[in-house]
Amino acid sequence: MSIDSTSRGRLPRDERRAQLLAAALEVFTSAGYHQAAMDEIADRAKVSKPVLYQHFPSKLDLYLAVLDLHIDSLVFDIQKAIASTSDNADRVQATVDAYFSFINDEGEAFRLLFESDMSVEPQVRERLNRMTYDCAAALSAVISLDTGLSKEASMMLAVGLIGTTQTAARHWLERDGKINREIAGELVSNLIWRGISGFPKSQS
Repeated sequence: MSIDSTSRGRLPRDERRAQLLAAALEVFTSAGYHQAAMDEIADRAKVSKPVLYQHFPSKLDLYLAVLDLHIDSLVFDIQKAIASTSDNADRVQATVDAYFSFINDEGEAFRLLFESDMSVEPQVRERLNRMTYDCAAALSAVISLDTGLSKEASMMLAVGLIGTTQTAARHWLERDGKINREIAGELVSNLIWRGISGFPKSQS
């Protein structure tokens, strides 16, 4: 009788998938991709190994599914923050806060996205690049509209702003809260705003 037999009941497919992804995130974060074992992930999820393979044919498929889930979550949070206000200073603060909130709520996922031992794998690299691009694209649209800068110039600035926020957020996470979250967010927001506000608004 399997671990997830009738004594535990059969979960709907979506719930089972979410359970497997949560277990995989824990194992991938603690062990890294190469040391993570499907047996351990199945045990963590309290399912049999065949059940795990029914949902994800390989360890790489499972890893990519975990990445996709949390990339989509972060991108949505950033897009939502940028769209939350028309005041650019508040927009910068909301965007920075979205990163720090993501860390606070999903620290393991943040480590997987930004400290992956699989970043050289083409399928992983493509997803991480898409994550940065999608976040920056939402910001660059606002920069282009407000400043009149070209699409390429606006994207360059947006990538720089997103990169600054990501790097600062990673540092804050590594320092294990030695700086209060709100203070850390304000420091990064002020740094970014003092830079981007130097570009005058378009008069058109």
